[in-house]
Amino acid sequence: MTQQNIAFIGLGTMGFPMAGHLADAGHNVIVYNRTTATAEKWLKIHKGHLALSPAQAAKEADFVFTCVGNDSDVRQVYTGENGILSTIKPGTILIDNTTASAEVAREVAVAAKAVQADFLDAPVSGGEAGAVNGCLTVMIGGNADVFEKAKPVIDCYAKACTLMGDVGYGQITKMANQLCIAGILQGLSEAISLAKSAGLDIEKMTDVLKHGAAGSWQLENRAVTMAQDKFDFGFAIDWMRKDLGICFDAAEKLGVELPLAKQVDEKYAELQKRGFNRADTSVLIKQFDQP
Repeated sequence: MTQQNIAFIGLGTMGFPMAGHLADAGHNVIVYNRTTATAEKWLKIHKGHLALSPAQAAKEADFVFTCVGNDSDVRQVYTGENGILSTIKPGTILIDNTTASAEVAREVAVAAKAVQADFLDAPVSGGEAGAVNGCLTVMIGGNADVFEKAKPVIDCYAKACTLMGDVGYGQITKMANQLCIAGILQGLSEAISLAKSAGLDIEKMTDVLKHGAAGSWQLENRAVTMAQDKFDFGFAIDWMRKDLGICFDAAEKLGVELPLAKQVDEKYAELQKRGFNRADTSVLIKQFDQP
């Protein structure tokens, strides 16, 4: 693959290993993170350079990747003071891996076009393990020609990379992903609670069910750990509730009802009050704890 100049902004749980895969593939990577110590830690592991602002990171880049927290963070790193769009050269391709709203994706795309740059909204699924192992699923919104140029670079950290439609459709697809996860975890929580109460062997149950119509990633990877009260797998319910909030906002604008997702969100809110806010999403089963 041709070596590219790449800026990566946001070295959190997901961004840290994703940027690492880009560097390990031989690209010239410059990183920026609000907490400089995290960027310095990254540079002890991977070959690259340190920037002190998004603008500095993006100045000479062919591709700029962002992986930050929410809509506000996306706006700040792109259009804020010392933001990406203040320095990028014409023809730069911007790839936002943040899970955010379709509205902010479209907003940044318009701003990028004004400085002759291209934007793809590209949220990811696969969790921390997927980022570490370079096997994320990436759902993308944007121009098809831009996507084709970006795909070989994105493939450095992805096992699947699909163009879903125009800008914003990547984020809509990620919303659907999170809604599916919420529903599956609720069903799995109820199933495990019933099975445990009856004295069923959860490992054996999982081994049987995974081959049938109830099979899912959550069943195979979380059923046993849920039964064992283990909930330290990276994607905290604080973040899930942020994502569900994005879903609810979009659904309200589209006139769509999301009753199961709202039920799950209420249970997560109760679990946050009990101190489980940094536990991963499979902690949903704790809603059935006996007082």
